[in-house]
Amino acid sequence: MSETVSPLATPFPSLAPIAGVTPRIARAGYKDWGRCDLTYVELAEGTAVAGVFTRNVCCSSEVELGRQNVAQGHARALVVNAGNSNAFTGYRGREAVEQIMDQVATHIGCAKEQVFVSSTGVIGVPLPKDKAKAGIEAALTAEICDWEDAARTIGTTDTFAKGASAKAQVGAVQVHFSAIIKGSGMIAPDMATMLGYIFTDAAVSPAFLQECLSAANRKTFSCITVDSDTSTSDTVLAFATGKAGNAPITSFDSPGADAFAAALEDICRQLSHLVVKDGEGAQKFIAISVTGAVSDDSARKVGLAIANSPLVKTAIAGEDANWGRVVMAVGKAGEPADRDRLSIGFGGTWAARDGQPVSGYDEAPVAKHLKEREISIEVDLGLGQGAATVWTCDLTHGYISINADYRS
Repeated sequence: MSETVSPLATPFPSLAPIAGVTPRIARAGYKDWGRCDLTYVELAEGTAVAGVFTRNVCCSSEVELGRQNVAQGHARALVVNAGNSNAFTGYRGREAVEQIMDQVATHIGCAKEQVFVSSTGVIGVPLPKDKAKAGIEAALTAEICDWEDAARTIGTTDTFAKGASAKAQVGAVQVHFSAIIKGSGMIAPDMATMLGYIFTDAAVSPAFLQECLSAANRKTFSCITVDSDTSTSDTVLAFATGKAGNAPITSFDSPGADAFAAALEDICRQLSHLVVKDGEGAQKFIAISVTGAVSDDSARKVGLAIANSPLVKTAIAGEDANWGRVVMAVGKAGEPADRDRLSIGFGGTWAARDGQPVSGYDEAPVAKHLKEREISIEVDLGLGQGAATVWTCDLTHGYISINADYRS
């Protein structure tokens, strides 16, 4: 992880242990760095699993196998490799993943399809099978670690460890969620946007867990962007051990289902915001709220056109209330928009209403708002009831510096 911490960083929260979840870390040595880079999590028998994966067609074998194996609904282990994405590595990459799956499955005594693997780092370099094997062997006998150590171990260009928690009342039982995530660059909303892992002790069917995770993803991970680039490795997995003792949740007709779904969406939103706050070179966290669109999906697309605009992002970095750039981004989004109905504001102050500059517009409160760390942009298209919020960060020289030297 980077030694320079994002100014938007938040302290790692206190995360509760989750019954049926045992995390360990080890050093495989995928890169020449003096820290652990392999995370191993053992899961109780019967743990339900759900996942969402990148839509990048040049995805890794980890993603291909994960997408395939999540359909069987259960998991016994998770392995995360940091420093090597193992993407665009052909049969050698797949062999490395299958070796890890076989090694862990043999140790636990489970089907290899219940072992999920993720890798993150440089693209185009096969994961070294000897290092992976030795790393797994070390992890299997390592001491149980805390969530913060696990979060640091899965990081690459991240500048701070990221974690979140949530609770839900399911009937007479309180269920708990603890989660970790990594992500800093190559972040764009095309399914998920990084590597994220959510653990809960709730008893929930795999099908309902998948339904809830997919729904939460649409409103959270698929609404963030740092640089418009969709990774080859993006994965979010949710694991439910069933150890809380609640009556299993199988549909929205089950007691506590609404509370469970709301807590899962809440933790996904927390995680997604943490990724944006650690955007490479980020100095400002930007929330873009779009209303008045012809549909929620259209509003989201307009919001993303604004969020992905280098001109908008650099204007915010320079604390310049250049609302003309927002007009440009709305117009290029390819979604229904009417110049003469468009309204744009910053921090609750409208700069333009109904296609015209606001009469007597005072830029002073906007200029003050843009000096803050957290920025809001409001857009009203004036066409319908569609609405969405997306989140991004500014674009600074720091992003260029980090990515120009990424393989060094």
